[in-house]
Amino acid sequence: MTPIALALIGTGAIAVLLLLIVAGRVHPFLALLLVATGVALLTGTPVAQLAEAVQGGLGRTVGHIAIIVALGAMIGRMVDLSGGARVVAGALVRRAGAAHVPLAIVIAAFGVGIPVFFEVGVIMLMPLVYGMARQTGRVPAVFAVPMAVTMLTVHALLPPHPGAVAVGGALGVGAGRVLMLGLPLAAFSVALTYVLSRPLMSRPLGCAPDIRAIVDDVRDAGDATHAAPADAHFVELARAHPVHPGEIGLVIGLPVVLMIAGTLASDMMAAGMARSVIAFAGIPYVALGIDVVACAWLLGLRRGARLATVSDVLAAALPSTAGIILITGAGGAFAQVLVQSGVGDALGGMLSSAGLPVLALCFIMTMILRVAQGPTTVALMATAGIVGPLVARLHLDQTHLALLALSMGAGGMALSHVNDAGFWIVTRMAGLSVAEGLSSWTLMTGIAALTAFAGTALMWMAL
Repeated sequence: MTPIALALIGTGAIAVLLLLIVAGRVHPFLALLLVATGVALLTGTPVAQLAEAVQGGLGRTVGHIAIIVALGAMIGRMVDLSGGARVVAGALVRRAGAAHVPLAIVIAAFGVGIPVFFEVGVIMLMPLVYGMARQTGRVPAVFAVPMAVTMLTVHALLPPHPGAVAVGGALGVGAGRVLMLGLPLAAFSVALTYVLSRPLMSRPLGCAPDIRAIVDDVRDAGDATHAAPADAHFVELARAHPVHPGEIGLVIGLPVVLMIAGTLASDMMAAGMARSVIAFAGIPYVALGIDVVACAWLLGLRRGARLATVSDVLAAALPSTAGIILITGAGGAFAQVLVQSGVGDALGGMLSSAGLPVLALCFIMTMILRVAQGPTTVALMATAGIVGPLVARLHLDQTHLALLALSMGAGGMALSHVNDAGFWIVTRMAGLSVAEGLSSWTLMTGIAALTAFAGTALMWMAL
């Protein structure tokens, strides 16, 4: 089959995928599998090899990310139920003073967002946002939108979040290196976005009546009235023995330090026992596993919780990860089919002929797919499948591969709008209308994407 025919099949496959997800409201997992199978058949993949192409791609991707996503969810749940997010945010607000409350909440969101999924993190910090709105008399959106953009930035750029882990795996770069380069990039992007968006957030914004009612009578996200028995018991213990901000800082920072140390040890230390031990502790699933044990002790057992209770709390975090893991796995299947069928090579060649640098190509492609279909992870995995063959021919080192992964993450956070679940979560909980959401949240995610890409480009030139 000619490269032009393969490129047309690839382009058509992306169009059909977007049509199914956006217009047909087909679940991304099913849409990705259907389109991957269709591409395999159209490009002449033998039926005997079709199952291996689809199932193999899904299996390899799930095998890479499932354990990391599951352990990350466990850590996030422990931090959530212990009230850790509110403790850290509250301490920052007290230190920052009333004039700098939005900045303090942004800093808290950055830290909390590392181990916690975007949607969960927004919900965790929203009671603090409502409390600050009540105390200051300002609308919740002034605090909520910058906080949520910070959460999204961390979610799109940094492991152990599924998109970052999956793209790193697809490009063959370790999560520790992505994290080592992504942390300063995320901090740069958050700081610059905060400064650039201040005029945007100083405009008058409204607040829906139902959210105004919540602000006037702030609800506690840790309310255990309707929680499972283990969750309720855990919450009560946390209330009786409140966590210290330092404990939450340790829980958030431990896996980050271990993964970065493991990467540095592998690159810089001479072979020996010390290097082996540090490198072992820096394996992403090992680092997160150590942190789960630390969470269980610091936030549960040390406060009087029984081991069975802590175990139930950790287990309850797993069902929510199933959809994320399956969608990411199906994205891996789609990417594998694009590569194996030659479609990825054809599309990569066509795109490279446009003369765009590969870094800009990764950013723009992911941004287009993100804007068109919504979910960040789907956009990231589809881009990895399209540009993967092109990237393989460039023989880049691990640092530049990590920067390509980060440029995709930057594109994956851009211009969240009505086809993105995150848009509705943020605008609904902040009390914004659709028009206000588009002029604040959507615009700020675009600013954040551009600042992240600018930071990536500077690092690419410097390194």
